[in-house]
Amino acid sequence: MGNEQSAPYEGPTEVLEGRDVRSIVKYMKSKECRKVFVMLGAGVSTAAGIPDFRTPGTGLYSNLERLNLPYPEAVFAINYFAENPLPFYTLARELYPGRFRPTLTHTFVKLLADHALLDTCFTQNIDTLERRAGVPAHRIVEAHGSFADQHCIECKRAFDGAQMKAAIERAEIVRCGECGGLVKPDIVFFGEALPPLFERTVPKLREADLLFVIGTSLTVHPFAALTGLVPAGCPRVLINMERAGDIGGRPDDVVLLGRCDDIVREIAQELGWADELEREWAKTEILVPLEALDREQGAKEKDEERAGVETTVADVPASQSQAAYAEGAPAVSKGQEEEARVEAEVDVLTEKVAQALALSEDAGVEAARTATITPGSQSTTSGPGSEEASEGAAAHSSESDSRPPVGDTRSPEASIAGKEKEKL
Repeated sequence: MGNEQSAPYEGPTEVLEGRDVRSIVKYMKSKECRKVFVMLGAGVSTAAGIPDFRTPGTGLYSNLERLNLPYPEAVFAINYFAENPLPFYTLARELYPGRFRPTLTHTFVKLLADHALLDTCFTQNIDTLERRAGVPAHRIVEAHGSFADQHCIECKRAFDGAQMKAAIERAEIVRCGECGGLVKPDIVFFGEALPPLFERTVPKLREADLLFVIGTSLTVHPFAALTGLVPAGCPRVLINMERAGDIGGRPDDVVLLGRCDDIVREIAQELGWADELEREWAKTEILVPLEALDREQGAKEKDEERAGVETTVADVPASQSQAAYAEGAPAVSKGQEEEARVEAEVDVLTEKVAQALALSEDAGVEAARTATITPGSQSTTSGPGSEEASEGAAAHSSESDSRPPVGDTRSPEASIAGKEKEKL
């Protein structure tokens, strides 16, 4: 569910006028499009200059060879980190936020929020570039964690971000002042559970009016499965260098192949946002410390909350919500059947994710270690950087956005039906 290839649908559209940018934009401007969801993959950050993992000689894994790792992905295994944190701290100096600028695509997601269209941005990346572009933190779900926060791996005590950054720049191992345990950023390692926020947010997809899937090969589960959880009538737009997953198999699927930033600029032009996109992207040229961005965003969200900007179900008058019952219960419609189907699939996925959260740390690390026997494998059971491996082949020859950045550091372990325990 979510990564299977399907034959392109060749029949008529049902919601959109056509399968092109102008039709997408017309729909976005309509009253039917209120809740836009976004899924971002590693290809979105390529234009930011973030290096990949596996390129011989220049990839981050190659640069770690001198540290004599038992296998490259050990740098992201929680048990190995507990024994030898130096390799990860060495890598973290290359990846730490503040060195890379958000792309136009990240800024486009911010504009969706600014125009009150963005409901949720799910991202596979750990680079925090969504935050740096100005996407509201409460709209972001970092499915595989990020450098935004850090905690002790023993007592789970939070650690100051500025101190963590300074220590990493000095290549100093950070230990908790409370219990002496090792401290690391909240990136999901092999052997760790997926963020609870991911599990809690997945059910919202049943409310989607439009889904953008950008810069991902849809091979990493359970993230890839999200595309199958939006309603059948929800248009899905894939922006990528090549086809991915089952996008294109529904009547209102749109596949836009090319560089992410180029296609996003075209969409912004049609929306009348071209100048705004360039203006907002220009603001990211000067990088602001992540902790300062978090403080500013937190203050903004509190102001919005006090002003009552967010509209919730509780805001709808009870008389309005009960109006349907006053006229008698209608027969079950096709739409209601579809809603029930989506809800059932969401329940299945959330149950699977919950099972993943309960899996033991040792089992996850062993699965990750076993999966890396064949370096560079494109299998959905490979280790960190696996989506980079699968997308990188096309990107290497065309310099596309599809070549994932370092942010894509999880294992796409087995399918949801089997080894949903993916340790990212």
